[in-house]
Amino acid sequence: MDDLYREIIIERYKDPLYRGELNPHDITFEDENPLCGDHIRIDLRVDEHGTVTEAAFSGHGCAISQASADLLLESVIGKSLDEVRGLGKQDILDLLGIELGPVRLKCALLSLKVLKAGVYGMGEASDDLVED
Repeated sequence: MDDLYREIIIERYKDPLYRGELNPHDITFEDENPLCGDHIRIDLRVDEHGTVTEAAFSGHGCAISQASADLLLESVIGKSLDEVRGLGKQDILDLLGIELGPVRLKCALLSLKVLKAGVYGMGEASDDLVED
């Protein structure tokens, strides 16, 4: 089963479905992982009911950070901002489907940290946003 998930990660890294920028956007935020230099920006469009209608990410980094961003954005389209605020570390791990060590976990959680900081309208992202 891990091999299937590893294939998905590589596929999403090489050919992400949600790479790009939304202009105009309703929500945007970007941050980086200072340990490895991964950088992600996330843009969202939200309708009048507070539902995510479109999402895109840009930036650079390892396969885990980029695939995580792509899979996460696919999962939030159609969700309310309240549902997005409720996402946590386990949701990312479930999307990736493989066990990660502490360093790779930081890579995987960067997109969630950026997404939630944007949704909460924070000036600065915090690791506290991704804890369950």
